[in-house]
Amino acid sequence: MAEETTKILIADDEPDVHEFLHVALEREGVTFVDAADGEEALIKAAEETPDLIILDVQMPKKDGFGVFAELQKQDTTQDTPVIMLTGVGERTGVGFSAEDMGQYLGKEPAAYIEKPVDPEKIRAVVDSLLQA
Repeated sequence: MAEETTKILIADDEPDVHEFLHVALEREGVTFVDAADGEEALIKAAEETPDLIILDVQMPKKDGFGVFAELQKQDTTQDTPVIMLTGVGERTGVGFSAEDMGQYLGKEPAAYIEKPVDPEKIRAVVDSLLQA
């Protein structure tokens, strides 16, 4: 009998972020699916049915907010936990919270994490969401 594999979709236009998250979240039984923009993220989410999705807010072709809204409309992804990542707060001084996003989008993401991402924090959030 094959072991269960956990799939994590990482959607970010920065290759360094993919590499960082692969290293931070790597463990036995985890497979990563990577997307470099919002449109690719939606395609891969439909094809791969990930257990968890990590979305950058600012991406080409479709931003993270748009991707999140689309994911909520799909039967296969509407219940998939989504972690939103952004560097907007650090650059602009304007922050968002999951609650703010819930009011804006109609549903809150499972978590909202500012870049630069603390590896311990992202591991704790991912572990919590995958165990839920």
